Amino acid sequence: MREQADVIVVGGGLAGLVATYELVRAGRRVMVLDQENEANLGGQAYWSLGGLFLVNSPEQRRMGIKDSGDLALADWLGSAGFDREREDTWPRQWARAYVDFAAGEKRAYLHGLGLRVTPLVGWAERGSGTATGHGNSVPRFHVTWGTGPEVVRVFREPVLAAAARGLVTFRYRHQVDEVIVEGGAAVGVRGTVLVPAGEPRGAASSREAAGEFELRAQAVIVTSGGIGGNHELVRRNWPADRLGPTPASMLTGVPAYVDGRMLGITEQAGGSVVNRDRMWHYTEGIANWDPVWPGHGIRIIPGPSSLWLDATGRRLPAPLFPGHDTLGTLRHIVGTGYDHTWFVLTGSIVAKEFALSGSEQNPDLTGKDLKLVLSRARKGAPGPVRAFLDHGADFVVRPTLRELVAGMNAVAPGPALEYGEVAREVEARDRELANGYGKDLQLMAVRNARAYWPDRVTRVAKPHRLLDPAHGPLIAVRLRLLTRKTLGGLETTLDSQVVRPDGQAFDGLYAAGEVAGFGGGGMHGYRALEGTFLGGCVFSGRAAGRALARSLA
Repeated sequence: MREQADVIVVGGGLAGLVATYELVRAGRRVMVLDQENEANLGGQAYWSLGGLFLVNSPEQRRMGIKDSGDLALADWLGSAGFDREREDTWPRQWARAYVDFAAGEKRAYLHGLGLRVTPLVGWAERGSGTATGHGNSVPRFHVTWGTGPEVVRVFREPVLAAAARGLVTFRYRHQVDEVIVEGGAAVGVRGTVLVPAGEPRGAASSREAAGEFELRAQAVIVTSGGIGGNHELVRRNWPADRLGPTPASMLTGVPAYVDGRMLGITEQAGGSVVNRDRMWHYTEGIANWDPVWPGHGIRIIPGPSSLWLDATGRRLPAPLFPGHDTLGTLRHIVGTGYDHTWFVLTGSIVAKEFALSGSEQNPDLTGKDLKLVLSRARKGAPGPVRAFLDHGADFVVRPTLRELVAGMNAVAPGPALEYGEVAREVEARDRELANGYGKDLQLMAVRNARAYWPDRVTRVAKPHRLLDPAHGPLIAVRLRLLTRKTLGGLETTLDSQVVRPDGQAFDGLYAAGEVAGFGGGGMHGYRALEGTFLGGCVFSGRAAGRALARSLA
């Protein structure tokens, strides 16, 4: 059977688009396969806030942030915690290469494609409380002007232009079931043609078969994403020894098509899958009142001020504060035996500190609407947050603490919260505000955050008592666990070439993006620094495309 293209790309998400972009720049013919319809081109990245991890950027320097590649690498390695001799061989190399990219040409590469970032740099994953441990020492979270759709656009448009010239062919509703291997090399794919689907972007679609296909090429790049939409696979890989018992229930932070199928298919073909127990799930999930996919959850990106209580009403221990240590907090929550927690806060805190992850939850940034962005400075919660306050099943708004606790008990399935227990935590926290100093580590963290002037002006509320009526009403938010990212995956070289279990490179087979643990089979190690996922898709997709552009006949 003759070759239909130079390269077959399995998955039309961001990593696939980047790899295709690099290949067509070199004049290569590419066929892009995706099990979803054309509306889903760009994949999961489209739904993202568009955060980018950049190091020593002009935006940081204008904010007075002193960053460097050495500091970023120290933060990365302290967070990753690489400890596996065999499985972390390539991830260690990818980590160093990616930090170099983030501190070097990443911004210029994206800027040259037309991508711009907003001027204020966010401070995500502030860490576990030590200089050598997990977390970002300085703000590094750069939000794209246009969010996830814009990150997708700057690669989609040149790829579509190449398709108009005949260099790219799209095969939608093509579900790959097998990587064809002949003579030890990947030479194509076989699979099922699915019935046509007209669902909107992100909605679940049918898996009814309409036929079969077999396609050939000189090489195959797998860019099919992770496992976050497949709870069965998440549970099968759940590291109970490290994170505690598998949660009984979780919201879903990605579309259902993020199903992890290609991991097993590529492994069956002879590729090595490593670090499959490493994963990244959020602890601040809320049910989307207007869902797109089944079990659709949205993550609150919190400021540091909300009082965080477990399901029984006890405060989470230091330093498990909002926005500090995602997996450390996840481990603690699972250890309580319950799958939900609570934020207790005020109207003043929600107005200034609550942001929602996702392009659709930030219409001002996504639509590049400066007037709408400036409206965030007005008093009161932004429109998308207000919609959750009005319609969200996880939100309770009351004038007094006793009424709030009663409302929390009406929302949660259990255990019943005792008013006295919640009041004790709230009143103890409020007592620490009598002076401009005190022993409460969370309030110290709030004051530290406000020392960074963009946080003080736009992101972190002035410390105040939760029971101060002037800052009311009181608000409680039930938080649930939210599936999201796969940190392990297909083992790859720095050229994104898949590695076999014996350590040898797999001829003709490449992988990029989340299916490869964003590079090497797990460049983040155990923990991520945020703003690193989209960039990982860009970096690994670029590596695959450029390597094949150089090596193909």
